[in-house]
Amino acid sequence: MKDTNTDEIQTLDSKVVYQNRWMTVREDTIGRDDGYRGIYGVVDKPDFVVVIAIDGDDVYLVEQYRYPVKGRHLEFPQGAKEGAETFDALSVAKAELREECGLLAADWQYVGEQFLAYGMCSQRYHIFVAKTLTKTAQELEEEEQGLTVHKLPLAEVKARIVNGEMMDSTTCNAFGLATLKGYL
Repeated sequence: MKDTNTDEIQTLDSKVVYQNRWMTVREDTIGRDDGYRGIYGVVDKPDFVVVIAIDGDDVYLVEQYRYPVKGRHLEFPQGAKEGAETFDALSVAKAELREECGLLAADWQYVGEQFLAYGMCSQRYHIFVAKTLTKTAQELEEEEQGLTVHKLPLAEVKARIVNGEMMDSTTCNAFGLATLKGYL
């Protein structure tokens, strides 16, 4: 296996072409050792978390309108802390579960970390399983208007993923990785 820590592509120049509080889009001029020159468009976003909150044989999901795909979709609770100097994945996971689902968990297990779409984006996400749940007040952010919470059997979530009803890649991947590692 090739060493993944070497830079096969060198950044010759980089310029920000768009930026807001959630992301930065930059265009990098790149070069290879063989003389090739080109450009890369890169989206930089902060790391985020995804939480699989389990209650017996059921799991909590949220449904919200996702503007880029013009529809409401089910997904595991997930989120980031934009502008934070440091990223404590567990603290963010606890906050997201409380804010989106109105739940607290006494038992947290770290499943792993994945890249979202490393062909164009630097963003990673951290997957947690949360158990021993208790209800508290939901604290939705302004951007989460219309978010609803759903409690579904794990078997139904699996069926919805398999038949293409649930298409959020983060949710599908988190479910698969947690299942393969024996958390579900």
